[in-house]
Amino acid sequence: MEYVSTRGDQKVLSKEAIYLGIANNGGLFTPVSIPKIDFEHLKELNSYKKVAKYIFSLYLTDFSKEEIDDCIEKAYATGKFDTKDVVELKKLNSNLFALELWHGPTYAFKDVALQVLPHLLIRSMPDSYKKALILVATSGDTGKAALEGFRDVEKTKIVVFYPSEGVSDVQKRQMTTQEGKNTYVAGIIGNFDDAQSGVKEIFTNPRYVETINKMGYFFTSANSINFGRLLPQVVYYIWSYLELLRKGFIKESEKINFVVPTGNFGNILAGYFAKRMGLPISKLIVASNINSVVSDFIKTGVYDRRREFYKTISPSMDILVASNLERLLYLVTGNFEMVKKYMLDLKENGYFKVEKDVLMSIQSDFWGDFSTDFETKKAIKSVYNEFSYLIDTHSAVGFDVYRKYKDKTSDITKTVILQTANPYKFAKDVVNALFDDEYNNIDPFEAIEILYQKTKVEIPEGIKGLLSKAVLHPDVIEKDKMFDFILEKIKDS
Repeated sequence: MEYVSTRGDQKVLSKEAIYLGIANNGGLFTPVSIPKIDFEHLKELNSYKKVAKYIFSLYLTDFSKEEIDDCIEKAYATGKFDTKDVVELKKLNSNLFALELWHGPTYAFKDVALQVLPHLLIRSMPDSYKKALILVATSGDTGKAALEGFRDVEKTKIVVFYPSEGVSDVQKRQMTTQEGKNTYVAGIIGNFDDAQSGVKEIFTNPRYVETINKMGYFFTSANSINFGRLLPQVVYYIWSYLELLRKGFIKESEKINFVVPTGNFGNILAGYFAKRMGLPISKLIVASNINSVVSDFIKTGVYDRRREFYKTISPSMDILVASNLERLLYLVTGNFEMVKKYMLDLKENGYFKVEKDVLMSIQSDFWGDFSTDFETKKAIKSVYNEFSYLIDTHSAVGFDVYRKYKDKTSDITKTVILQTANPYKFAKDVVNALFDDEYNNIDPFEAIEILYQKTKVEIPEGIKGLLSKAVLHPDVIEKDKMFDFILEKIKDS
């Protein structure tokens, strides 16, 4: 299996794609071809780990079976996830299901991938490489999940940048209290797009790369621009379909929909890979918040970041430049020059427009809409009242957009809505959604206890003790000081 940059000029095997993270020309490594699932074999696999090993073997063809087995066994070892099979599928009614992806150590869907990536990276690194310097831009959940995944992993150091006023209090506390001798964190004065563009600039700046190489490091990424982050996410789409089949909720070959709260487009792109592999998916439903640049693109074919940036109660989706969309554009067009032009237009003009046939191809697989904060709160309350099921502010965007999808299409296809974070990570907004802003003036950590008293839904152990943990990473920096921060932190280590 070969991987090619979405902008051409570079072709590698999977190990090189993983340890490099991003192509030299700024493109994203993407498989040259997408393998097909052997369903007869797949149906014999009776655990999440076995499904993961099978899917990995299709893509990571320069890894040995023993290497893949070891990565999966270590990532999903007993006790790392608080549910039997890594993720959990809940039936809400005969047509609607919730796929809980937040049972890992940081209570976000990112754990499913970021518990695996460090093991893949270590096995990918050439012997001549001394240390990996992992750079992460986060809109909330990726940062903590990456820090936890790479904490004290040999031959690695990890630096995480987050928008200092653009994440929830719990997310910020999770990152700034992170332990580990190889972990570094800084808030950025700016938004997530500033952090993400800053990391990309560092990756592709020859002077920065040379400086780091002389210090004995090479750059790589734990964001979903790294295919090693994206691949583990493909697995839970396939596993959830098998689970529906095993429990008799669907018939063999019956098509289903997936609704995905969407920011950087990585999670839903993993669903697109699953569909291209042969999983019977009807629609992938893009659920944006009011920063609706992706859902607008799905509707119109125009990607336009020249708009006001909104801070919302679903902060992990407060994004105007969705990096993984570039992979979709390559997979749909198969044309490096077209992708390069789209990306150049976006960089220089702030927008690009795809051709009519490209848009029609995208719309055959995707449908998109957005949810306002008011609608998101309303969804939290209605889902709790109807199903006695507590959801976070990002998953609620998914429920609200699904409601709009049904209203506009009358589609009754069985649907899985991805649950991306534990509701206690956003307790203040969740409790105010349930009780009509009665608790607007309370401390975010006080809201955790109130939410428990009102719902009796168990508080995760890792969130209970956050307030008592010492802040180890207090830095807040200007966005043009990111490389200086990196040098300062690693020069004496």
